[in-house]
Amino acid sequence: MKRVGPPPWSVPVAIHQVPETGRQFQLAADAGTRAAIARAVGLRDLSRLAANFEVSRHGRGGLRVVGDIAATVTQDCVVTLEPVESDVNETVDLLFLPPAARTDLAGAVTDDNMIAPDEAPEPLIGGAIDLGAVATEFLTLGLDPYPRKPGATFDVPATADDSEHPFAALAALKKGQGGDGR
Repeated sequence: MKRVGPPPWSVPVAIHQVPETGRQFQLAADAGTRAAIARAVGLRDLSRLAANFEVSRHGRGGLRVVGDIAATVTQDCVVTLEPVESDVNETVDLLFLPPAARTDLAGAVTDDNMIAPDEAPEPLIGGAIDLGAVATEFLTLGLDPYPRKPGATFDVPATADDSEHPFAALAALKKGQGGDGR
């Protein structure tokens, strides 16, 4: 089994570091961290990555993270393979609870509303969260899976001979069976 290394950006925050009134975090990844994240998620470049988070206590043993991430990324165009620069802006609203409390709350009613199974709280491991990992995850979720340079179009090449198309062999088999496909 391949060992997974440390995350490219780690900003751990323990629950005891967050006062009852909450705590603000304004994070900006340095050049080395941005390069490591770019390699990890398959970007040509990550010229900017910043996160603003408000971390507050939730109940006795949980934390809530609310904020946003902003980044400038360069990806490969899916048509031309040329660089495409774009901005990524994602809103973050996560609840972290100790593992035992997570299972108790899944599908339960809280003071605010009912927690849907797909909105189940994240695990609070060892009484801490990693804001760098949260920012990296939301950056990844905000990436365009098919970046395209403006005006880039993909034209399917025309074949002069119908026997060269991808399903020519299947068409020949079909003709050999009487051509009606039965």
